[in-house]
Amino acid sequence: QVQLVESGGQLVQAGGSLSLACAASGLTVSTRVMAWFRQAPGKEREFVAGINWNAGNTYYTDSVKGRFTIARDNAKIAVYLQMNSLKPEDTAVYYCAVRKYWGVTYSPGAYDYWGQGTQVTVSS
Repeated sequence: QVQLVESGGQLVQAGGSLSLACAASGLTVSTRVMAWFRQAPGKEREFVAGINWNAGNTYYTDSVKGRFTIARDNAKIAVYLQMNSLKPEDTAVYYCAVRKYWGVTYSPGAYDYWGQGTQVTVSS
């Protein structure tokens, strides 16, 4: 059974930093892409950052470029999201996702496995 477990979400002041982690277990197929999505109340789930597992290419939504960094640990099958210069509009539940096929996509429907989410709240 595939499990993705996120950690690191908490309340932080605007301008602060947080680091999220996602550990995967039970994956019986090769991981191609791992990504972070977020969902704010009343809004759709949106792509934040993604990484191609083998090559390490990274992708970011425009609103986080220059502030967030995604990284992976091949041995642990884990992915991290370093978030700096946080803004109140970054407040959301952050989800880790795994895609079994090549190619980072921004569509949540293209991802095969999801974590339970971790709450990030940025106060102004």
